[in-house]
Amino acid sequence: MTATILLFLAFGLCFGLATLSNRHLFSEGPSRKGQAGGDDDTLSQRVMWVLICSTLWPILALTGVYSLVRRARVRADDARSRNRPG
Repeated sequence: MTATILLFLAFGLCFGLATLSNRHLFSEGPSRKGQAGGDDDTLSQRVMWVLICSTLWPILALTGVYSLVRRARVRADDARSRNRPG
């Protein structure tokens, strides 16, 4: 049982480190780095992100997939609307 919990937390730690530069995909904050209210990328913010990911990585992974799918749909709709005559 302890090994399962440790693997869960270790995978979350790796997930947090891997997604550090894409935090905006998983939050309700600014949609891009450098926007008003955006992150300054301080050490404390990085540590907090990794700690959050270590416990909530399944939920964050699902919301990240949803964000990617939604953005792809919006891009496709924009491309279709630009290619329409008239």
